[in-house]
Amino acid sequence: MTTDALPRQNGSFRRKRLAFRGWRGRRPFWGGLLTVLAGFPIMYIPYANLSIGSLSFRLATTAGAGSLIIGVLLVVLGLTMWFQPVSRVFAGVAGILLSLVSLVVANFGGFLLGFLPGLIGGALAVSWVPGKPVTGRRGGAREPAGPPGDGPAEDRMTQDLSATSPSNGANRRNGAG
Repeated sequence: MTTDALPRQNGSFRRKRLAFRGWRGRRPFWGGLLTVLAGFPIMYIPYANLSIGSLSFRLATTAGAGSLIIGVLLVVLGLTMWFQPVSRVFAGVAGILLSLVSLVVANFGGFLLGFLPGLIGGALAVSWVPGKPVTGRRGGAREPAGPPGDGPAEDRMTQDLSATSPSNGANRRNGAG
């Protein structure tokens, strides 16, 4: 089959993919994803039946409701990391703490299938910092975006600021800071 016979894409898939990439870049996406995925084994394993031949095992614990609550909270915290990235530190620390509690409450954290992703996802959320916007086109020279009217980035970087301080007013700020 030649490339002429293939149907042409109208670019909507590419636009959607780039929009998703932009959305994903403005929040701790991978931390949220791992935290959401950590909640499911913690919720599911205490209520699951394991059958080997005619032998049936039930992995329920006395704290089955606790494992359900921990799993639901991990899913909610992962979604919070996605849709409220400002509260990523709180959600990350809470995810780490709930993952640690799941070791005791929920069958070793869903047999470590929920504990490890929850711990890693919480750590990723705590350590994530939003990036600075970059101006310029792909492949071209990029300069950091600065306040408008300050001139080129090179002029701002090479200014001698050794004699400026808030007390002498040379830094164009008032004395209150």
